[in-house]
This record gives sequence, structure tokens and C-alpha cells, in this order.
Amino acid sequence: MSDFNTLLTANEEQLLQRFYKCKEADKLPAVAQALKLRPEQLVCAVGFNCHASRLTELLPLLGYASFAALSEQRNAIFTADIYKHLSLDNVLMIYSAVKDNEHMLGQVQSLLKHRLEHIENRIEETINSHLIDKYKAEIRAIYHDRIVSIDFVEARLNRPDDGFRALLNEVSIIIDSKIIPAGDIFFRNSILPQEKRRILSMGVIPDELVETRLEDASIPVTEKQVLDEYLKLKRTS
Repeated sequence: MSDFNTLLTANEEQLLQRFYKCKEADKLPAVAQALKLRPEQLVCAVGFNCHASRLTELLPLLGYASFAALSEQRNAIFTADIYKHLSLDNVLMIYSAVKDNEHMLGQVQSLLKHRLEHIENRIEETINSHLIDKYKAEIRAIYHDRIVSIDFVEARLNRPDDGFRALLNEVSIIIDSKIIPAGDIFFRNSILPQEKRRILSMGVIPDELVETRLEDASIPVTEKQVLDEYLKLKRTS
């Protein structure tokens, strides 16, 4: 188990024991070095630990006057860091650690939209394949661990002309997570034709629903082509 995950998931007694070994260190960087972590990792490991807020005696050691002050710094790091000071594994560990704690889960959910916006802006700037792969893994994790709220999912599905959603194959991930029924998603106008094709390839939409969708004269020409091609292949196979 990594030092980051050890701190993130430690109970109160384990946290005290861990920090007791660093009692001679002063200031956050020195404590982080003693624990073999970056300062940003230390702030987030303690800040997202579900027990740490009760251990006020740790705060002076880290240089914070209150847990609220530590949380503010934690939020800034988590929102803005793009796999630099916090690795992808660190981020995935945070999701796994908070998913069953209602209060801490709410804290993460409140930060999620801005974190993902930062990552998407960076992808647009760099078109970096390694960054895209990491982002895909993070997106899969927030649905798999049920980090997302229904409002978050609705907002993602309702974004028009969303190339990022298509890039991530996010609609398929949402369907696999069973947060919103596949049929509900399939009938939305905000879902791109290429996304509709992926939904159909999953085999979760009955032909009758495809035919019903085709009866809507207002659907885009490109979507109509996708649906027509799908039914023709079904009938000839």
C-alpha cells in the first residue's frame, strides 16, 4: 500500500501514530518529506481522510490554523492539479476512499465539475494522448465508484455537440453504470449520431425503439442515416 493511500484511509489512531514519527519535523514540506510524499499529496491525503477533521492536534504540525483552512488548500489542489503533483493513482484512490462516506463524497462532488473543466481545457491546448488516456481512466472511475450525482450526469448528457463526451465514450459508461436507462439516453437530441451508433452496438436498444425514433421528422439527417443503416444491417444479418 502506498504512503498516500495509507494516510488517506488511516483511522484516527493510525494517523496519530504516523504523524508521531514526524514530530521533529516542522512545516508542511518537512513533514511531507518525512512521509515520502509531495506536500500536495500530503494535504490531499489528510484532507480527504474521513477521520482527520477530528484530529485538531495535527493541524499545527502541517501549518494550518483549522481544518477548514487545510480543506481550502486541498480543494484548490484537487481542482487544479492535472496528474502532476497528484498522480492518476492518487486521484483514483481518493474516489475509492470517499465513495462510502456521505459527507466527504459531497465534498468531492462539489469539486468535480471544475476539476474536469481544467482537464478538458488542458487537453484542448495540448492534444496529448497520454493525458487523454488518464482522463478516460478518471471518467470511468467516477461512474464505477458512483462518485457522480444525478445532476452531474444530466449536465454531461445535456451538453450539445459534446466532442469530449464522444471522445471518452462517456455515454456507454453511463449506460453500463445504470444511472440513467439506455432508452432515455437514446431518445435525447443532445446525444451525437456517433454516440447513438455506439449505443446501438451495445445491443441495449430494441428495434422497436429505433423505429419509433425514426418516426420523429425533426431528428438530424446524420442520425437518421445511422439508425437506417443499423436497421438494414439487422434485417440482412
